[in-house]
Amino acid sequence: MSTVARGGHGTKATATADEEPPDTGAVSEDPGGRHRLTAVQGLAALSLDAMASVAYGPEAIVLVLAAAGAHGLGFTLPVTLAIAGLLAVLVASYRQVIAAFPNGGGAYAVAKAHLGRRPAPVAAASLILDYVLNVAVSVTAGVAALTSAFPALYDERVWICLAVLALVTAVNLRGIADSARAFILPTAVFVGSILAIIAVGLFRSAPVSTATADGHASALGHGATTVGALLLLKAFASGCSALTGVEAVANAVPSFRTPAVRRAQRTEVALGALLGVMLIGLSVLIGRFHLQPVEGVTVLAQLADASLGHNWAFYVVQFATTVLLALAANTSFGGLPVLMSLLARDNHLPHVFGLKADRQVHRHGVLALAVVSAALLIVSGGDTNTLVPLFAIGVFVGFTLCQTGMVRHWRQHRTPGWRGKAALNGFGALLTGVAAIVVTATKFTEGAWLIVIALPLLVVVFERVHGAYDRMGRALELGRVPDAPHRDHSLVVVPVSGLSRLTREALDAAVSLGDEVHAVTVVHPGPEDRRAAETLRRDWELWDPGVDLIEVDSATRSLGRPITAYVRDLGAHHPGSRITVLIPETEPARMWQRLLLNQRGAVVAHALRRDTDAVVCRLRFRLPTA
Repeated sequence: MSTVARGGHGTKATATADEEPPDTGAVSEDPGGRHRLTAVQGLAALSLDAMASVAYGPEAIVLVLAAAGAHGLGFTLPVTLAIAGLLAVLVASYRQVIAAFPNGGGAYAVAKAHLGRRPAPVAAASLILDYVLNVAVSVTAGVAALTSAFPALYDERVWICLAVLALVTAVNLRGIADSARAFILPTAVFVGSILAIIAVGLFRSAPVSTATADGHASALGHGATTVGALLLLKAFASGCSALTGVEAVANAVPSFRTPAVRRAQRTEVALGALLGVMLIGLSVLIGRFHLQPVEGVTVLAQLADASLGHNWAFYVVQFATTVLLALAANTSFGGLPVLMSLLARDNHLPHVFGLKADRQVHRHGVLALAVVSAALLIVSGGDTNTLVPLFAIGVFVGFTLCQTGMVRHWRQHRTPGWRGKAALNGFGALLTGVAAIVVTATKFTEGAWLIVIALPLLVVVFERVHGAYDRMGRALELGRVPDAPHRDHSLVVVPVSGLSRLTREALDAAVSLGDEVHAVTVVHPGPEDRRAAETLRRDWELWDPGVDLIEVDSATRSLGRPITAYVRDLGAHHPGSRITVLIPETEPARMWQRLLLNQRGAVVAHALRRDTDAVVCRLRFRLPTA
């Protein structure tokens, strides 16, 4: 049984970032950690978003630099190296975040501990928006790759998107460990394909094939040779879309097996290393092959063609990219439900999001993410270009708040080498803050204004929910020792519609619970109803259970209102008594047989809860199986 509100605001980690605190995973709930992640499974479950970003991160850089012509493309590698440097800063920072906040939450946990109550909901809202958009963007991008190969499916793209979303949701409802095992193979194939492109391409001095780009119009700008700081900044900000998903591991530390902190840290480092190698390697090949962006063909497809040739290996890369883009939504399903559970624990979201199923699944968080993502897919019509301008803005806000909070963390704890670590986090906060501003400014008219509006609205929702729980807590006097319990005079009301074994069971329970029992039947004005009431009255007198039958007249066919009125009147005449309404109901042996019941008990219970303060008790009498 859950409480209505909680008195505290969650548990803060007290260990420093240089030592691993006691693991807080609920091992007793999952003996042996069978439904939790290993480091390898963590890569498959929580890193697909970041892994898949190599399919569009380098391309985002190239498309911006292409505006300055061939000269601009020469800055692809320097911009990528800057992004890789920021990636290293983020990985180092989140590795420390994992140790300092083993209960998960990432940027939200850091902001709550070190930046105060106001910035924490902002960090949470930014992460939630990014996670939801990641699902929609990943699914639409994967389906877009599919419909590019099979144009006949284009008109059905929304239904295909919803089918992919349903598949990912169903796998995650079975548990994050099961989803990780299901996605290890496609992740390995994709990473192996990208590394093969890089390894083979480094030994080639020229493209082995350009068949993919032949016949397509070049997207290269003409007559522009000046590469200004603003263009480089815009390219840097666009390429930073490859960094989305880096924070997911820190958000979901409790999902790892014991020792959760060390496994999560190894996963974070492995993710950073793989992502950095792939980004830098692809950028080197772009310069080596003098690749130019063309309309209708992705940069990754051109690199696969140039390095591996236009053969079966090329199609393996394309297929692996399609699958991984579609499955990259799994990162959100691994991280967001854990974040929502922390928000629920801190009274910023309904407490139902903090509940876990038997497979360590935050089922309500998974379903909520699926429903909102499905709505986005339907509204956008399954079009990636509609969603991309909204993507990655929120995560930069989270990055900035997280690293700013870690600067204050180092200043408070002052562990050995804290000055260098604080300087590193401060530099990272500056870079991600600038990236957030640039991305928002450059994409504002393309739809980013929706995020600017949605972010504060979500924060307002958190505050309203928190305020509601505070009011409930004050009303329930949470945190105070209550007065000693005392016994009141007890009145039990039993609604009766006829004589049966169910009626006897109800009266048996009523006389055991209360000092005084009232059996109440509602009488309607129709002739048949009157005859039924007379029959019940006669049978009741013959039965003589020791409890008087009280008839309540009703001018309409209503059932809940007359019983509610009787209970209110009873309370007015017995102000010091505790009134309990015991509603007898049958519990059929088969699920489908519930459709045969008249649902009167539910109607009466709803009316009583809405209009009275009586205790409502529903007595279930189980029918035997055939």
